[in-house]
Amino acid sequence: MNVTTDAGRTGPLSGKEGLGVLSARELSRVGVVDVGSNSIRMVVFDGAARSPAYFYNEKVMAGLGQGLSSTGRLNPDGVRRGLTALKRFAVLTEGMGIHALTCVATAAVREAEDGPAFRKAVEQETGLKLWVIDGEEEARLSAQGVLLGWPDARGLVCDMGGSSMELAEVEGGKVGRRDTSTLGPFRLQQVEPRGLKKYIEGTMSGLAGRMGTDHDRIYLVGGSWRAIARLDMERRAYPMKVLHEYRMTPDDVLATVKWIADSSLSDLRARTGISSSRMDLVPLASLVLRQLVQTFRPPELAISSYGIREGLLYEQMSDSIRKRDPLIEAARFTERQMARMPGFGKRLYEFLSPLFPDVAPERARLIRAACLLHDTSWRAHPDYRAEACFDNVTRANLAALSHSERVFLGLALLHRYKSSRAGSSMTPLFSLLSDEQMGDAEIIGKALRFGAMFSVRDPAEAGLLVLEDGQLRLTLTPTGQALMGEVAEARFQALCKAMGAEGVVG
Repeated sequence: MNVTTDAGRTGPLSGKEGLGVLSARELSRVGVVDVGSNSIRMVVFDGAARSPAYFYNEKVMAGLGQGLSSTGRLNPDGVRRGLTALKRFAVLTEGMGIHALTCVATAAVREAEDGPAFRKAVEQETGLKLWVIDGEEEARLSAQGVLLGWPDARGLVCDMGGSSMELAEVEGGKVGRRDTSTLGPFRLQQVEPRGLKKYIEGTMSGLAGRMGTDHDRIYLVGGSWRAIARLDMERRAYPMKVLHEYRMTPDDVLATVKWIADSSLSDLRARTGISSSRMDLVPLASLVLRQLVQTFRPPELAISSYGIREGLLYEQMSDSIRKRDPLIEAARFTERQMARMPGFGKRLYEFLSPLFPDVAPERARLIRAACLLHDTSWRAHPDYRAEACFDNVTRANLAALSHSERVFLGLALLHRYKSSRAGSSMTPLFSLLSDEQMGDAEIIGKALRFGAMFSVRDPAEAGLLVLEDGQLRLTLTPTGQALMGEVAEARFQALCKAMGAEGVVG
């Protein structure tokens, strides 16, 4: 089985060899079409190779798998809508000049008796070739999508589509055991209601027997899971609406499943904006999620916005690219595109490092990212730069960043432009941090605020910072003496006050 990975080059979609590896430059514009049982989506990735942005993202809820279990054939209306969508996608990708376009189809096309005819019609009418993958390959690619977003992911990936549900183990950057099941909402619609609970329970028990139940975290992939997570946010009045890396406990899941069962679907739609086609599948999906929690008993569940499409991109990355930090790569790319002086962030980080000699690696990477991003909102109106910095980080498509880390990074950048956070419209999000974390973010922000204006090219040319015995000493070079005006002095003293240190300038 081969798939086009760029002009004139092909490689196997699965197997030991893996997909043809692309360079960082080639990865800058890659297209993926995912023909699922419920939706058909085209994504074009662009940007930093390890942390790509979504250059284009369009979805059609075609419902190819609707009624498949009873008829054995693809839904006729879904076929019509699917072909229309794929014709559009083919023209769009041609217009974008995309040569690396991978098209995969999953359970519905794989299992329908008219699946081959659909594939042939797609190729004849659009020029796109669909590669049909089996359940285990679907599980593997979904798991790789999780690894793209969580390089250190460890646990069980659970991907629910319209006609199937796949499981895969991830640990150490690798995908382990994989399995597939019939626990997709379209399949469950054909099960006799009186036997539905027993069917789900029995199928889940079989999965647990083959995959084990000792997983510390379950990563949930798929539109139905994301819809349930959005409903969980609504029930809990959670202050952030970013779904990627949203965490739920088993108790949260059980409470939300009950809340869904006791509520009007139309009311839930009005409150959350979830589409009617997606909301119609939520009750069945919630029953599966409840059984998943009861059978596997994970301490925590996490939502992943990354799945098969991102897994296909991850497949094409070299090992060296995979080892990069997605957050730092995204911050570097943003700095190159939007900062006034690209490259200054690295020098700023080196200048400020003596202030944070003993921080854990998890905190050090946030400081590094803050340095890279500190000047990327300069085009905003001066009165709104602080809020713009915070808003950009907390809502951006960033990977390898928990919700509390998003707020921490955003708050540090807010303090880069504003000494006080009192009265901020972002205050509800601060509840995701402890008082100590907010204090640390303020110190980082005030360090950025001083360092960013202390020098134009490289702060090290102007002076040297040393933190020792409760003193923060700034030793100035001749250049630094000229730069150390009233504003710089005031910002340096504000930093010292936030750190509880005596400021000494020499």
